[in-house]
Amino acid sequence: MRDVYEYAVIRVVPRVERGELINAGVVLYCQPRSYLCARVELDETRLQALDAHADVDGVRHALGAYQRSCTADAGPLTGEPLGGRFRWLTAPRSTIVQTGPVHAGLTTDPEAELERLMSCLVRSL
Repeated sequence: MRDVYEYAVIRVVPRVERGELINAGVVLYCQPRSYLCARVELDETRLQALDAHADVDGVRHALGAYQRSCTADAGPLTGEPLGGRFRWLTAPRSTIVQTGPVHAGLTTDPEAELERLMSCLVRSL
């Protein structure tokens, strides 16, 4: 049986005023399976091609916050249900690390779907 899932691409916009970005991860939520997970992979070379002075360590820390927010011991989001965490993570932001629009799909395996999305949306070919 396939279940509905929602996902958003996590992107890095090193100079917000220019609007140039790279995809650096995906956050996926599947309510019927109680699944929320974020995966990130930062391509530092691509980031520095957009902004040679980008704070790579700061970006890595901000990306890690997406992953930490999906775990049971997620600091300020600990008491929030998974759906609330997903909505908070995907809320519009005007910061260097932000998510794109939320999309939906159907899956039998959220973990495999997250890996597929990482392969086609984040990793360089």
